[in-house]
Amino acid sequence: MKFQAGELFYVTRRASPQFVKPIYFRLIRVLDLSTYQGWIWLDGYELNAAGDATERREIYVQKEGLKRLRVIPRQYRHQKEPSA
Repeated sequence: MKFQAGELFYVTRRASPQFVKPIYFRLIRVLDLSTYQGWIWLDGYELNAAGDATERREIYVQKEGLKRLRVIPRQYRHQKEPSA
């Protein structure tokens, strides 16, 4: 798997046990740090559902557990029904 700056990922427990609550992640760069085979350090931004960066993070994940996205899926909000 090749990585490029700007790519978007959905990071779940498949990538690392720490992601019980999945996150959206925009890649800045791959860090050149020693890891176990199949694992990788990534530098980037955690994104909210709107796609805005909320926190810069370095994450340690399994390459094969990452889900590459083109865009963040739309979040559907339920509107309250008007009162009668």
